[in-house]
Amino acid sequence: MNKVTVIGAGNVGATVAECVARKDMVGEVVLIDIKEGLSEGKALDMWESAPIHSFDTRLSGSTNDYDATAGSDICVITSGVPRKPGMSRDDLLAINAKIVRSVTESFAAKSPNAILIIVSNPLDVMTYVAYMASGFPSQRVMGMAGVLDTARYRAFIAMELGVSVRDIQALLMGGHGDTMVPLPRYTTVGGIPLTELMAADKIEAIVERTKKGGGEIVKLMGTSAWYAPGAAAAEMVEAIVKDSGRVLPCAAWCTGHYGLNDLFIGVPVRLGKNGVEEIIEVNLDDSEQALMAASAEHVRTNLAALERLQAAEQEG
Repeated sequence: MNKVTVIGAGNVGATVAECVARKDMVGEVVLIDIKEGLSEGKALDMWESAPIHSFDTRLSGSTNDYDATAGSDICVITSGVPRKPGMSRDDLLAINAKIVRSVTESFAAKSPNAILIIVSNPLDVMTYVAYMASGFPSQRVMGMAGVLDTARYRAFIAMELGVSVRDIQALLMGGHGDTMVPLPRYTTVGGIPLTELMAADKIEAIVERTKKGGGEIVKLMGTSAWYAPGAAAAEMVEAIVKDSGRVLPCAAWCTGHYGLNDLFIGVPVRLGKNGVEEIIEVNLDDSEQALMAASAEHVRTNLAALERLQAAEQEG
């Protein structure tokens, strides 16, 4: 049976662990954190819910002991500082890069054949950090953003139209944040194009709300979301474990796809037992391609900022 490690036992990490366990699709989930007793306590609490929720996935926790993660098939990295009011995802760049690099190196040494799913923000850059720190092939490193962003987009559409979320299919690409690229042209409700069911101004309002979906939660609660992000990462784990061939938007390493090279950015991919089995290219019109290019440029700006910070650290 598969073994999944979740690094970071905060709200997002704990939600990932619980969602994976309740799907009862893996043999073991290990939760790891630097805070003494946190992962052990949460894992035990979740395991005590197993008789109620009827799952057999074993849960355990560890305080910074990566031996417990050895032999994992999949690792979800949620470590990092959450957003606070007034902070952008990019403000987290320097702090979280150090954290993600450190935990990735520690994990990769114990599970060299694992697949990495990154949740830490700023997502696209942190996925790159994990890719470089792990030394894994790009197929086995990806970021969770598009599944969350499309979930928010679909949730808002369902609210507006009064339809079931299950009948809404949507595609959303680009970086995670204000430069994401929702594609109403590829959005359907029960197979009917969204553009036939909703006025253009309503669609645009939903697109804008989706772009700022994370910030809306931060403003309401004073911290980042966790239920939807945790469930989104668990959906990716399920697609890989079951080798289902699910087509989901994920931050993947582009090598010429959509005219982009050498960066992680949100694109539709086919997930399976090897990780990113395929990056799917859809036709974009000129305006959509321009939005995608602008999103990529924002990711590159963050990558350049990270390189400057790292150079300054080395000089210091």
